[in-house]
Amino acid sequence: MTQPSQTMKRTKEEINALIKEFQQNDSAAAQAILVEQYTALIASLARKYSRVKNFHEDLMQVGMIGLLFALRRYDASFGKSFEAFLIPTVIGEIKRFLRDKTWSVHVPRRIKELWPRVKTVVDELTNQYQRSPKIQEIADYLEISEEEVLEAMEMGKNYQAASVDQPTETGSEGSTVTPLDIIGSPDEGFEKVDQKLILESSLHVLSDREKKILQCTFLDNKSQKETAEKLGISQMHVSRLQKKAIDKLRKEINSHAK
Repeated sequence: MTQPSQTMKRTKEEINALIKEFQQNDSAAAQAILVEQYTALIASLARKYSRVKNFHEDLMQVGMIGLLFALRRYDASFGKSFEAFLIPTVIGEIKRFLRDKTWSVHVPRRIKELWPRVKTVVDELTNQYQRSPKIQEIADYLEISEEEVLEAMEMGKNYQAASVDQPTETGSEGSTVTPLDIIGSPDEGFEKVDQKLILESSLHVLSDREKKILQCTFLDNKSQKETAEKLGISQMHVSRLQKKAIDKLRKEINSHAK
């Protein structure tokens, strides 16, 4: 009785011979064997990066394209096994797809590249300090400006595919809390604004609650959680009102600068 066919385990020499045949003669037969050989590996890589969102089928296609790229570019003379060349090639294609195709709006490429770095640093500094890091601390760690950090965080909200290692928490109202909602810690740099008089003259655009939130978080050095408890609102509400207040002040100050 004929047994069900299984992928044959091939030696490194056999794999290299098939790749050479594919590269030199564009052999469809060699390609079919190699695709069958590595489909399971591609599937495992796709599952790793599609765990949060339902991207598995798309990532499988991207992974297979990465496999074909690797087959055409692999050079056995460097001494590295094909698998060692294939895996980073496929992961690179998957990450590029997630970076370029899963944003809900178009954002600059530099933001797409900066946003994952900001998220990683937020996690590292949160573990190091046992609190949410300040914008200035994130900027200093990455050696970029605070404005760039804020821009990456704001545009990062348009990213749809969550990272496989992105932590989540549950807010007091049962809603999801992401790093974007808990990062708004006191920023001492705010006190160093050169145009202090312009700032003071712009405070009239804020509501009383917005003024209280900025007073607590920036001047009294309270965390968003402490501010929420003091004002009797949720931490997420504090984060949103804080951002709204800062945006209003920025627009007012810019209007003075014109």
